Amino acid sequence: MKNSCILLVLIVLVSCQKTIPKHESVNNIYKADILKVVEEVSKLERLIKSNTATAALQQQFLQAHSSYKQVEIISEYYFPAVAKAINGPALAEFEENDKKTLPAEGFQVIEEFIFPEYNAKLKAELLTEMGILSANLKRLVKVSQTNEFTDAHVFDAMRLEVFRVITLGITGFDSPIAQQSIPEAQVALESIEKYYKIYAANSQDASLQQVLTTLEVGKRYLKDNSSFNSFDRAFFIRKIANPLSIGLHKTQVSLKIPFLKETRGLRTSAKTLFDANAFDVEAFSAFPDYETTSDKIALGKLLFNDPVLSGDNSRACASCHHSEKAFTDGLEKAISLDGKSLVKRNTPTLTHIAFQRVFFYDSRVNYLEDQAVAVIKNENEMHGSLVQSVLALKNKVSYVTRFQKAFPNKEIDEFGIKNALASYIRSLSKYDAKFDAYMLDNEKFDWNEVAGFNLFAGKAKCATCHFIPLTNGTVPPSFMKSESEVLGVPNHYKKLDTDLGKFDLTKAEIHRNSFKTPTLRNVELTAPYMHNGVFKTLEEVIDFYNDGGGNGLGFNLPNQTLPEDKLNLTDLEKKQLIAFMRTLTDKKYSL
Repeated sequence: MKNSCILLVLIVLVSCQKTIPKHESVNNIYKADILKVVEEVSKLERLIKSNTATAALQQQFLQAHSSYKQVEIISEYYFPAVAKAINGPALAEFEENDKKTLPAEGFQVIEEFIFPEYNAKLKAELLTEMGILSANLKRLVKVSQTNEFTDAHVFDAMRLEVFRVITLGITGFDSPIAQQSIPEAQVALESIEKYYKIYAANSQDASLQQVLTTLEVGKRYLKDNSSFNSFDRAFFIRKIANPLSIGLHKTQVSLKIPFLKETRGLRTSAKTLFDANAFDVEAFSAFPDYETTSDKIALGKLLFNDPVLSGDNSRACASCHHSEKAFTDGLEKAISLDGKSLVKRNTPTLTHIAFQRVFFYDSRVNYLEDQAVAVIKNENEMHGSLVQSVLALKNKVSYVTRFQKAFPNKEIDEFGIKNALASYIRSLSKYDAKFDAYMLDNEKFDWNEVAGFNLFAGKAKCATCHFIPLTNGTVPPSFMKSESEVLGVPNHYKKLDTDLGKFDLTKAEIHRNSFKTPTLRNVELTAPYMHNGVFKTLEEVIDFYNDGGGNGLGFNLPNQTLPEDKLNLTDLEKKQLIAFMRTLTDKKYSL
């Protein structure tokens, strides 16, 4: 009887046991790792209070930041606002809704106190920043307690972490002074591996095991090649990071874990950042009514080349955006409609601009439709009226037919005009450059082009503002925000240009002389450069950056966002940078 009771109890216990879902195991590891970050930050704070020497402070800072990289994969995914407070750029930010400028905080601010040398006179300020970081980590601990995971979200987060390593990690974005980006990329791969093993455990599927092999190779490569300036980013992306994201994608399919149905700039189903269809142009417009169709594109192209939209029927969009020049005009600034004066700023390219969240140099509109309207109405550019344009187009039988095809069951109206124009411009955002083929291993680079890319994403720091692969200021891997920068661009008299840029819109001091970061796609065709067209050649542009921007020229800009330290590029390195930038030219212009 006794043995029977014991057996019954064991059966009940076994039957009551539940296998912990894999995503819950991930969540448990994540929450435990957050506590490790808190512990490492507390150690750093104690060392600061005890007046520890610089070397020990720096070592503990690196340890604390490395511990954060273990949780980055989840914290950035589920809690981006908190993650930004913990590890965002050391730059103040203007909150447009509240019209307030928020100071920078977190690891990158603290990094500036400790590297390259700690100044004990700033101890009180540093401890204040440490207190803010500790408070934000407590916020992270709290919000993480009620977080709900799914397997689909875990795999989405893992692939996004690979993309984060490519775009923000190995480029030095979040370790600008200590330059520990390569070792920290190794930690990021370790975090992916830790979560992935939960799904690959006990599986005999060779493809699942291949991902673990790729992770092992990647960690070893990062460990053996940890020098920031000499790191071969081209090799790492093509031979390790891309195969890794492809492998994660394949595993997700193999395990029958669904892809998220969200509409995002970077598609949730993208295998790599460099796939031809990785980016969804429709996701950047956001409205179903704005959806691009072939009929809208054809109509938009006609309107783009027709002066009917201008006030005096003398100027079309194409008058200033020439297709053979990647839709620029080759001028410093276009001539105004009066034929005498000049417009305010240089004519930007229209190729690939759909992959942005704001438009115009001062970021004053959020959608291509609004950009089209602003240009048409501008008295110096086209001085037109959409109301008058609607009336004029209704009198043209060919346009009536075209509009009916593009917008069934609707008459010609203002929305149709601007949406058709925007649809045509969106159609100009399809990557087909040598760079894209190279990144997918479908084309070769010569030695100078490889060196140029590694400089672009490394020593020259280009990719910390012109993010890979879009090479504009739309911030990866969410691609939800497009940045502007204060560079200190001069005029022809070697003085700071008087155009105040985004400041005219926001009146925020941090935006004085701030301009949107444009795409570098087709850059060899779009001279002259900068918002005022001051630089005629790419060589002049590189010299400007190499010297530290406006502050390097002695302008004394307290809000300059471009690092003012000289890049110390050699003449050969400058040529290699240009060699790489020429690989960003679409093949249709290279024929």
